[in-house]
Amino acid sequence: MNGGCSFPTAMAGPRACSTHEKPLVSLAPNVRAGIASVAVALGLILLKSYASWETGSAAMLGSLADSSLDLIASLVTLYGVRLAATPADRQHRFGHGKAEAIAAFFQVVLISISAFGIIFHSIELLARGGSPAQAETGIAVSLVALVLTLALVTYQRRVIAQTGSLAIGTDRMHYQSDLLLNGAVIAALLIDGVVGVHGADAVAGIGIGLWLLYGAYGASRAAIDELMDREWPEERRRAFVEVASRHPELRGIHSMKTRTAGGDDFVQFHVWVDPAMSLGEAHRVMDEVEAKLGAAFPGVEITIHPEPEGHLDPGEENHP
Repeated sequence: MNGGCSFPTAMAGPRACSTHEKPLVSLAPNVRAGIASVAVALGLILLKSYASWETGSAAMLGSLADSSLDLIASLVTLYGVRLAATPADRQHRFGHGKAEAIAAFFQVVLISISAFGIIFHSIELLARGGSPAQAETGIAVSLVALVLTLALVTYQRRVIAQTGSLAIGTDRMHYQSDLLLNGAVIAALLIDGVVGVHGADAVAGIGIGLWLLYGAYGASRAAIDELMDREWPEERRRAFVEVASRHPELRGIHSMKTRTAGGDDFVQFHVWVDPAMSLGEAHRVMDEVEAKLGAAFPGVEITIHPEPEGHLDPGEENHP
């Protein structure tokens, strides 16, 4: 077994702990995705600042505010994924994976601030009337922003599939909303500035703000779940128990706990074995269970605690 084990007295029967540690995996793709996000946000800020100045569009101003907060959020994401990639140390034995959830939650706060600002400005513009100027400039800039954002979101999707990064996932959620946002800006400028249907620009700004709030709500739930060590989905838990239970020398599994931190998954559980089993035999069985679980759930850090069949310590659950 890979981890250190401690055993009580022989009278208590074979009680061991076994740890299957996740091999160190480079999170460089996360960091590259974070750098790409910062670069795109900077480019969009420059483009939208020019377009907002030229057009006076509420939708474009909202889009600029969103991109400005994108930059801050992307910087936080970059810091979070770099910190999460730091190996475990003496003060953080389980690693730094939760840094991604903290970064994601910070992004949620920024997204919410941006959304409320856009809604307030749009309502104010709707109340006083007015239409954007030089709609063609705003449309051209929004088309460029649309292409850049689509390229970034596509790249982030590949990185998330590879690493499972929550921070990059939240960042991608925000940039996905930017695709809708840029499309809404183009539609608003066409309808209000070209077709002449006044108020469309302001209404689009309100819709963009509400969409951002909806996305922030979903992202906040994921971040809070990870920070609070929410259990794996029941389907995945059952699949894990099913694989572990295949070993013929296990008499039962109970008190299983699961959690996720960044790209790291952790599982600990107790198993029952024959009370007459020697310490060496228990060690062998635990190694074999680990090997099967490691093949079915690669990268998961597993801790197993064998006990004599039927034994339950105070507070232990009599089920997985």
